[in-house]
Amino acid sequence: MFKSLLQLPSAVWLFGLISLLNDAASELIYPLVPIYLASVLMAGPQAMGLIEGVAETVSSLLKLFSGVVADRVRRTKFLVVLGYGLAALSRPLLALAASWPVVLALRFADRVGKGLRASPRDAMLAASVSADKRGLAFGLQRAMDHAGAVIGPLAATVLLAESVPLRDVFLWSLIPGLATIALAAAIQEPERDPDIGNTKLDWQLRAFPSAYKRYLAVLALFTLGNSSNMFLLLRARELGMPDYQVPLLWGMTSLVAMLFSSHLSALSDRIGRTRMIVVGWVVYALFYLFLGLNGNSLTLLWPLFAFYGLFMAATEGAEKALVADFVPQAQLGTAYGWFNLTTGILLLPASLVFGALWQAVNPETAFGFAAGCALVGALLLRFWVKHDEPEVRPTD
Repeated sequence: MFKSLLQLPSAVWLFGLISLLNDAASELIYPLVPIYLASVLMAGPQAMGLIEGVAETVSSLLKLFSGVVADRVRRTKFLVVLGYGLAALSRPLLALAASWPVVLALRFADRVGKGLRASPRDAMLAASVSADKRGLAFGLQRAMDHAGAVIGPLAATVLLAESVPLRDVFLWSLIPGLATIALAAAIQEPERDPDIGNTKLDWQLRAFPSAYKRYLAVLALFTLGNSSNMFLLLRARELGMPDYQVPLLWGMTSLVAMLFSSHLSALSDRIGRTRMIVVGWVVYALFYLFLGLNGNSLTLLWPLFAFYGLFMAATEGAEKALVADFVPQAQLGTAYGWFNLTTGILLLPASLVFGALWQAVNPETAFGFAAGCALVGALLLRFWVKHDEPEVRPTD
C-alpha cells in the first residue's frame, strides 16, 4: 500500500494537500455553525435545514456547469482557483453574521466556491491515474481531506476550551484558506486530447451509458435520506454532549475516515466498487438507526460516530471512482458534474424533510427515514446496477 501511494503522480498529492488545508479551514467552523445558530441566533432545525439545503442545491447546479466546461475547454485551472478562493474568503465573514439569513448568504458563497471547483478537480484527478489506481487516488485525496477535518475541529476545541468567542474562532479559518489559494494556483493543467475542447456545451444525459444513469438514480434515492451532517451534531448536543466536545466528536469521525479511506478505496480496485459502496451504505443505515434510538447515553456517541467514519471511508472514494469506470475520459467532467448534481441537489429536500420530521414528529422518525432510504438504495445498487459494472483490471 505504502509503495503504491508513493507511485501516485504528484498531481494527486498536490490535490490531497489542497484538500487538507481547505477542509481544515472548513471544519474549523462547520461543527460550530449549529451551535451558533441555536445558542446565539436562536434558529431551529428547520432554519438549519433551509440554510444547508439552499446552499448545497446551488452548489450542485454549478458543479454540473463547471463539469461541462471542463470537458469543453482546455484550461480549467481558473475554475479550481476561483472556487477555492471564494470559499476561503467567505468563511471568516461568519464572524460578522447577526442573523441566520446572513449565515445563509455566507454558506451560499462557500458552496458556490465548491460548485465551481469540484467537478473540474475530480475530472483532473481521474485523468491523472490509470483505471486500476482510481480508487487509491480518490481514497488518498479523501484521506487528506479528512486529515484537515481532524485538524480543524481540534483547533476549534482548543480555542473554545481557552474561552475564545465563537465569532473570533471563525476568523482563524482565514489562515489555512489563504494557503489553499496559493497551492491551487500552483496546479498544472493535465494533458488533454487535442480533439477535446472548444465545442458546444452539452449537459444532456442521453449520451451516457444506461448503467451510469441507473447509478445516478440509486444515488438520488440514497441522497434523499442523507441530510446535512449538522443534524448529527445537533443530535449529539441534544443528547447532552458539551459544546466544547462537539468539534472533538466530529474530529474523531474524520480521523477514522482519514485512517481507512485509502485502504478501503484501494480495496474497491480489487473487489469492485458496488460491493464496497453497498457495505458502506449498510453501515450508514445502522448508524442512523442507533443514533436515532439512542436515549441519553453519551458513552455510545463516540463509538457511533467512529462507525460513521467507516461509512465515509468506504464510500466517498469508491463512489467517485465508479463514475470514471462507467464513462470515457472525454466525458469525465460532465459525468462528475451529474454525479455532484445528483448528490447535492437533493440535499435541500433531504434536509427539509429531515428537519420537518424531527420538529413535527420526533428525531427517531427522522433518523429512521434516513436509514430506510440507505437500505433500499443498497439493495438497488447490488441487484440493479452491479451487473453492468466494468471489471477493474490492473494495467501492465
